Amino acid sequence: MHGTDVRDVQARLADLHYYPGVIDGRFGQNTLEAVWAFQAVQGIPVTGNVGSATRRVLADPRNPAQLVPGGGGQRVEIDLSLQVLVLYLAGQVALVSHISSGGGYYYCSPAGGCGTAVTPTGDFRTTVFMPGWVTVPLGEMYNPVFFIGTAYAIHGSESVPLGPVSHGCVRIPMDIAEFFHHLLPTPGTPVYIRR
Repeated sequence: MHGTDVRDVQARLADLHYYPGVIDGRFGQNTLEAVWAFQAVQGIPVTGNVGSATRRVLADPRNPAQLVPGGGGQRVEIDLSLQVLVLYLAGQVALVSHISSGGGYYYCSPAGGCGTAVTPTGDFRTTVFMPGWVTVPLGEMYNPVFFIGTAYAIHGSESVPLGPVSHGCVRIPMDIAEFFHHLLPTPGTPVYIRR
């Protein structure tokens, strides 16, 4: 789809701190991922279609529910049940992103060792940022911001589907991974992960 209706949806999503990519009136992957995140936060079916229900909620949306209200003015909250990441700056929502977390399957690493693909829940802090494509035993990650040593990261991926599929990291869309690391100090930003 393309046209002024799409441009209006993109502009509204951007105003609400979802990132639809370039506001160009073309409904591409970036806009789809922003719609997924918006629908999940609003508690409406996550279809990616902007029908009448989504349009109604776009007119009067609710903010993402805070997972850790006293967690600090600058923090990342990751809701695994919704598959959504929320970045707070100065106590305000600055970015809401669709994610794909651990898929729950059993896997074995080429470097040795097996495990279950689970994103850990808990209270963490960013530890290190590594620019560009980083190769790890389980594959590649783009612009990773690690939150448990150099094992678990929030990182860009060319595959961020609607459901959880990662080995345990938090995948974010590539367009968001281009700038995400600039928004939060590393090391030290709190990262709260809840199910």
